[in-house]
This record gives sequence, C-alpha cells and structure tokens, in this order.
Amino acid sequence: MAAPLDDMFSFCADPGKVAGSVEVRFIDNIKGKGLFAKRSIKRGETIFVERPLVSAQFLWNSLYKYKACEYCLRALETAEENARRLSGIPGLILPHPELCRVRPELHQACPQCQVMYCSSECRQAAADQYHRALCLGPSQEDPDHPINKLKDAWRSMHYPPETSSVMLMARMVAVVKQAKDKAHWQKLFSHFCSRTANEEEEMAHKLLGDKFRGQLALLHSLFREALYDDHLSRWFVPEGFRSLFALVGTNGQGIGTSSLSQWVHACDACELPAQQREQLDSFIDQLYKDIEKETGEFLNCEGSGLFLLQSSCNHSCIPNAEASFPDNNFLLHLSALSDISPGEEICISYLDCCQQDRSRHSRHKILRENYLFVCSCPKCISQMDELDVTSEEEEEEEAEGETEGDEMEDEMTDV
Repeated sequence: MAAPLDDMFSFCADPGKVAGSVEVRFIDNIKGKGLFAKRSIKRGETIFVERPLVSAQFLWNSLYKYKACEYCLRALETAEENARRLSGIPGLILPHPELCRVRPELHQACPQCQVMYCSSECRQAAADQYHRALCLGPSQEDPDHPINKLKDAWRSMHYPPETSSVMLMARMVAVVKQAKDKAHWQKLFSHFCSRTANEEEEMAHKLLGDKFRGQLALLHSLFREALYDDHLSRWFVPEGFRSLFALVGTNGQGIGTSSLSQWVHACDACELPAQQREQLDSFIDQLYKDIEKETGEFLNCEGSGLFLLQSSCNHSCIPNAEASFPDNNFLLHLSALSDISPGEEICISYLDCCQQDRSRHSRHKILRENYLFVCSCPKCISQMDELDVTSEEEEEEEAEGETEGDEMEDEMTDV
C-alpha cells in the first residue's frame, strides 16, 4: 500500500507551499508515479527542500576518518582540518578562516557510545528517532557485537565507491522499533516498496556484486541477529530482506557534505581587490591539485538517504531539475535546471555528469544494472538509430574502473 499523498510533503520545509507547486501523479504500470509542476517554475528556482526519513554515512567513508554528524551528516572537521587531511600537508593554513561555518564548540557526543553530533539538537533528534535502538554503549569498538559484525560483513562485500549502506536498512528498523505509531512509519516506508521478487533479488546482487552472490544469506543472518523485531518480522525473512535491498538500492539518494567545499564557495562570494582575488584563486587551485595527488576523488563525507517526495522524480538523460546539498547537511534542495511549465513532469538524472555524456547504449547499460529500467526519455528516443555498442573509449574507461576497483579492494585491507 502506497503512502497517502498528504504524507508525500510531510518531510519538506513548508509542506503547504510545496503542495501548491508540485503534485505526484500515477503515470503507468511501467514508470509508476512521477512528480509534476502545478505552476510555472523558473530556472534556478528551488522547487522544495526536504529532509530524509532516514540517512546514514557510508561505512568505508566513516572508517577513513571522514567525520560527519551521525544524524544530519554535516561535516565535523573545520575547513582547515579537512584541507590538511585531504592534502597530506599537516601545517597548511587556510586564509579567511572566518568563512568556515563549522562550530566545534557546539559538537556533542552520545554519552554512552561517543558517536559525534554537530549539535545538541541533532543528538536529541537521533536519540528520539533511532539511536536508542542502535547505541552500542561501551561495545562501540567490540568486533564481536552483532551490529559491528554486520558492518564488517557489509564492508567486505561492498567496496568504494560506495552507493549504499546496510546501516540505512538498520535505521529503518530502529525508527520503527522506537516509534510510538509503528504503523505510520511502516506505511511511509511502504511507499518505496514496489519491486517484484525477481527484481529485488537482482538488485540485492547488483549491490553486492556477483562474486558475493552466495554471501547474501550471511548478511541476512547477521542482520537478523543484530536487529530482529516482531513488529517487522516480514523484513527479516529472506524475501523481505531482499526487498529492503531493492528499496535502498533503487531509492537511496547519495548525500555529500564538505566543510572545505563550503569554505571555497564562501571565498568565491567574497568581494576582494583584484590582486587578493588572484592570490586566493591561485591558492585554492593549488590546494585542489595537492588534494587530487594525495587523496584522489574521495573528497566528501558521503552517505545516502531515503527522501519521500524526491523519490517520486523519474529519470531523464536531459533533466530539468537536480538535487544538491548546499547546507552541508542532509537537507536536499531540488532546483530547476530550466523553466518548467504547469503540467510538465519534473525529472532528475540518476547518472552523474560524465555518465550523462556517454552513448545511449552505455547510459542504458548503467541504468539497467543499477535501477532495473530502460530509459525512454526524449534524448534516448532521438538516439534510437545509434549502434548499440559502447565506444572504445568507454570500454577502456570501464576496464580501468574494474582494475581500479580490484586495486581499491586490495588497499582496503590496510586501514
């Protein structure tokens, strides 16, 4: 049973205003629902701001000391601390430190397990929603605790670049466990469950990779041992567990936060004399070169979340909207990339910028493998006469990606 439409706006800032701007409509049995404009929306306009039902930092990202608020994923390092770690230059001094918005004096730890939050408000929100059910207390570092065994098993099956986390599933369970109105939260989560058994199993294995196909049973066993709850018994049988995988795999929205990125944007907005502007831009350019040499492309605190209204957005290879996280936390801003007319469908791209520029065949391959559908957007229809082949350049990139994945897998043993 899908969540009522009134619920669709309940996690948005100013739900009434959003409900006057967009609506969710059923399209057909293939595409399901979609998000449509109810009024004219101008390019650059923020269509809505939404917080997730649940979110979680990726496990490898956390292990590699990307420090984020356990609740809202706000980056906890100052911009200077972040720049020093990523560049490998311990004595680095950032100009204009006043532009860093991180406030370490407000940070608070859980008194029992010591996980960190950016504020007392986030610590309390986490405790009220899910953390009491997941707090490990003095067992936080105990490798034999069932939740830590579950985390370790996930890491061993899901190497960077990460796309999901078993802890997103764990927080879904914990939220229902702690909720007074358990039926309401189960109804909200049921909004995301729309896959057939075969698709669920395929998505589960796509998340883990073919070589871990036989270890899904192990992950299910550890998940059950760590989190079982009678109210959610259907999530703990094999079919229900696969449905959770499909849910987070197809609906999980990536979240990225960075105190350094916020500082850079604040620097860009500064009005400075020409010589100072040139010096600052040169400093930032060199900093990013140093970071690329030391750290590569893993710059942000990263995680994923389940966003109720945003999940209604279908994919297009020529999207008219995009999601971003400008507040350096889990608040998703959906903004218009072009003017949108009343009645027009609002679409985002499930592909990153580089993937969007690939051939139709390559885009379809990525979408089939990760989201289990074939795109029929205007761009794909206009390219129907293209040969169904991947270009040599793209094949080389994919081969390099597989090699890098194997190398990353080897490196991950030495944390």
